[in-house]
Amino acid sequence: MKPKEILLNTPLEEMDGDEGRAFETPLRADAFDRDDSVKIDLIEGHFREIMQVLGLDLTDDSLKGTPRRVAKMYVKEIFSGLDPKNKPNVRLFENKYQYDQMLVEKDITFYSHCEHHFVPIYGKAHVAYFPNGKVVGLSKINRIVQYFAKRPQVQERLTIQIANELKTALHTVDVAVVMDATHLCVSSRGVNDTNSQTGTAHFSGKFLEQSVKTEFLNYINSTTK
Repeated sequence: MKPKEILLNTPLEEMDGDEGRAFETPLRADAFDRDDSVKIDLIEGHFREIMQVLGLDLTDDSLKGTPRRVAKMYVKEIFSGLDPKNKPNVRLFENKYQYDQMLVEKDITFYSHCEHHFVPIYGKAHVAYFPNGKVVGLSKINRIVQYFAKRPQVQERLTIQIANELKTALHTVDVAVVMDATHLCVSSRGVNDTNSQTGTAHFSGKFLEQSVKTEFLNYINSTTK
C-alpha cells in the first residue's frame, strides 16, 4: 500500500540532542515506581468513576466487570510498550551467507492508540535494512514494531522510534521504515472520514540514495506474493 504522504525523512544521526529527545514518549520520572498490580487497581477505580459519571449501571451483569477488564487491558496489553521490561531482547546472528543486499519485512500488522483521544490506530509497517556483518531473526523486527506501537502514540513518533531502535539493535544506519495507518480519531469521530490513511516514512544511510529508496518502495507496493 503506497503511503499517501511522506512526513519524516531526517536521519536520526543528523539530529541534535533536543531533536532526538522529541521522539521519546513523554513519561514522568516516577512512571515505573508502582508495580502493575497497583496500576491495575488504581485504573479500575478511576474507570469505574468514569462509567458512573456517564450514567451506566455498574450492577448490570454486562458492565460490572468492565472497569477491571479495561484496567488489565491498559496495563498488560495495549499500553504494555510503555514499560521497558517488556522491550524485546534482540539477538543477532552471524551472516553465514554473506548476504549484503536489502532485507525487507513488509506488511507487519500493528495496533496502537492515538495519544490525543485514546482510540485505535492500526495499519501496516514495512521495514528494511542492509546487514552490517550480522543479521537479526525476522520475528524480532515484528516484536520491535509491536513494542513501540503498544503505547499512546502519534504515528510520526512511532515511525522514528522503530527506526532508531533498529539502528541500535542492528548496528547500522542503513534502515528504512514506512508505515500506513488508519486513525479512528479521524474515521470514527470528528470528520468521520473512513477512507483516508496516513503515511509516514524514515530513510537513512543507503536508503537516502534515490535508487535504493525507489527499489524499497517498489517492493513494498508490489502485489506479488
